[in-house]
Amino acid sequence: MRIGAERLAADPSLVEGARIGLVTNHAGVLPDLTSTPSALLEAGVPLAALFGPEHGLRGAAQAAEGEADGVDPATGLPVFDAYGRDPGEALARAGVDTLLIDLPDVGARFYTYIWTMHDFLRAASRQGVQVVVLDRPNPLGGLVCEGPLLDPAYVSPVGKAPIPIRHGLTVGELALGFDPSARVIEMEGWRREMLFPDTGLIWVMPSVNMPSFDTALVYPGTGLFEGTNFSEGRGTTRPFELVGAPYVDERFAPALGALDLPGVRFREAWFRPTFHKHAGTLVRGVQVHVLDPRSFQPVLTGVSMLHVARTLYPEQFAWWGPERFEQHLWGSGTLTEGLRDPRELCPEPAHPVGHLLYPSSRR
Repeated sequence: MRIGAERLAADPSLVEGARIGLVTNHAGVLPDLTSTPSALLEAGVPLAALFGPEHGLRGAAQAAEGEADGVDPATGLPVFDAYGRDPGEALARAGVDTLLIDLPDVGARFYTYIWTMHDFLRAASRQGVQVVVLDRPNPLGGLVCEGPLLDPAYVSPVGKAPIPIRHGLTVGELALGFDPSARVIEMEGWRREMLFPDTGLIWVMPSVNMPSFDTALVYPGTGLFEGTNFSEGRGTTRPFELVGAPYVDERFAPALGALDLPGVRFREAWFRPTFHKHAGTLVRGVQVHVLDPRSFQPVLTGVSMLHVARTLYPEQFAWWGPERFEQHLWGSGTLTEGLRDPRELCPEPAHPVGHLLYPSSRR
């Protein structure tokens, strides 16, 4: 299998441009872990500027943070922080005529790198800048979608187009859905049934709280706890796998186990977050153990966990964060309207039509 950045490094003629910009971060690497900017410069691609998403080019910033503009010490290229800013202004300052995008994704709508891409596509279109996406695998594969399509009334920085929570698309396929004029340097050898371990690639944590493939597996579901007063495990070594609150008691883990959800088991766990919600406080909850990644349904699991939490602790459980944050994560108002059957909230959506680039060997 070959990713888009690898193909471009092997054949720079795949793109044209005198001043080329690159949107990427520390996880933008080739299979041998050479950074994409270094590999492209070595191949003769005339890179003129780098643009960093949430967490910054180096990936050291926490959630909802970027890094200051500066110079990349590895390449000497100017770096423009694109998170929370107008990408059009950054493009104009950089003076690029072609823009490459090489960003990892974890397969969940509320992971913000795809929306950085979305905003750059729009800004580039306004300025007449050609965009070329260097495609990468969806770690969760490309066969299954879960969760509601984003309701336009709930557009936010964690969702700007009508795709499901677990969207089942690659960044290149998403780019074509956002702007059909974008070009994609496709992967070679990737098929829709491939989960990340099937690719043979090395996992490089794409952000500070996404340390492993196990984290990415559960994130489309347990990421919904970000909008509650439960800890979603930030400040621990197992973010999004550990979920709990100071008011949780001995009923929580058995109640989750009784649901008999596919591919997953719950083990009672105690933890003390070092930062974020309940920092320094002993928290009781569960660790989510995925036993079968192919049958596991992260969104159904996350919604079922929320349902149990709201049922067992109606007085203590609360929505948390900026106004309508949970609705923005979910993509509509249905999750917070009242207690509803989780399976009713989680019908399986169809793939968006018209921009699937890769086949499946399954029939």
